[in-house]
Amino acid sequence: MKDQAKIIAALLVGAAAGAALGLLLAPEKGEELRGDIADYVNDLVEAAKTKAQTTADNLKEYGSNAVGSVKSKYSDLVGDAGKVVDSARGTAEDAVGSAKAYAQNGAGDAKEKVKSAANDWNNSVQGA
Repeated sequence: MKDQAKIIAALLVGAAAGAALGLLLAPEKGEELRGDIADYVNDLVEAAKTKAQTTADNLKEYGSNAVGSVKSKYSDLVGDAGKVVDSARGTAEDAVGSAKAYAQNGAGDAKEKVKSAANDWNNSVQGA
C-alpha cells in the first residue's frame, strides 16, 4: 500500500511539474499565465482536500465499525458469562439442597436410634 501511495504521489508531482512547464512555455501574457497557474494550483489543492476528507471519513467509519464490533463481542461474552454463573449458582443450590436433605434425614435417623436406645435402656432398668 505504501508503494502504491508513493507512485500516485510521484505521478501527481510529475503532472503538476509538467503542467507548470507547459504553462510557462505557452505563448500567453504573464498575467494570464499567473492566473492559469493559480487556477491549476487551486484545483490541485481542492482535489487534495477532497481526497483527504474522503480518507478521513473512511477511517472514521472503519473505526466506528471496529468499535461497534468490539462492543458487540464484549456484550456477547458478558451474556455468556452470566449464563455460566447462573448455571453454576443453580448447580450449587441443588447441591446445598441435597446436602441439607441428607443431613436432615441422617439427623432424623440418629434421633430415632437415640430414642429407641433410651427406651431400651429404660425398659431394661425398670425390668431389673
